[in-house]
Amino acid sequence: MPPLPYLTWLYVPGDRPGVVQKALRSGADVVLIDLEDAVARDRKGYARDATAELLSAPVPGPAAVHVRINALEGPEAGADLAALAGLPGVGGLRLPKVTSAADVTAVVDALCAAAPGAGPRVPALYPLLESALGVENAFAVATADPAVRGIALGEADLRADLGLAGEEALAWPRVRTVVAARAAGLAPPAQSVYPDVRDLAGLEASCGRGRSLGFLGRAAIHPRQLPVIERAFLPSAAEIAAARETVEAAAVVPGATTLPDGRFVDPAIVASARRVLALAERGAGAPA
Repeated sequence: MPPLPYLTWLYVPGDRPGVVQKALRSGADVVLIDLEDAVARDRKGYARDATAELLSAPVPGPAAVHVRINALEGPEAGADLAALAGLPGVGGLRLPKVTSAADVTAVVDALCAAAPGAGPRVPALYPLLESALGVENAFAVATADPAVRGIALGEADLRADLGLAGEEALAWPRVRTVVAARAAGLAPPAQSVYPDVRDLAGLEASCGRGRSLGFLGRAAIHPRQLPVIERAFLPSAAEIAAARETVEAAAVVPGATTLPDGRFVDPAIVASARRVLALAERGAGAPA
């Protein structure tokens, strides 16, 4: 069975090592150490050094540890890549403001040049699409290198770039990103952060909209958001029961069939049901 998908990604500032340590015990699937927006300019060097020290050995615990480096066109990204290349604790790199496949290739080349003794090991790469050009090139970015394991939107920057207001204006870039990820054979993208850490009802509703568009999981900026995100993206007990019935029926009658309640089942529906059951491995699912 393939590994269970990540559902929760928790951002933490790289210049606060104590907060990073707490995040590792938060229950998030991925701890995202942020060297970019969460760190003031005069703290960039300290954040980079502290992160490199932490990740110089494998990090204990169940959470994967990824790092969001600084913007690729800025002066800090090269130093970030040089400091992080080949470190055993780096499970992945989140690449901000990617606009083309060439951006991804440049990162891979920089990592290989910075750690030539590490062999071909390049961590999982997760480009962020934060501009009109990035969204237009979504599939090219997603297929730029085998190290790319996922793509996602950076919605705050994208709103600014396009002058967007309101949720509906983001519908097309969101669907575009979901389609590009699927076409490239990648996992469904995780949603961008929900900025109001106290509005848990709003977060839940937003996750529901994202799930309906094909997103899976979400980035968070506070631990209190994690259980809301996980519940929103786990299948309900009713969904699990329906998926199990579908898979069992397909095992008896291969190809297309109809269930006793009238539901039509074909191979595409069976594949979707198997994805539901894979998600259900994380737990019993949310209440129906």
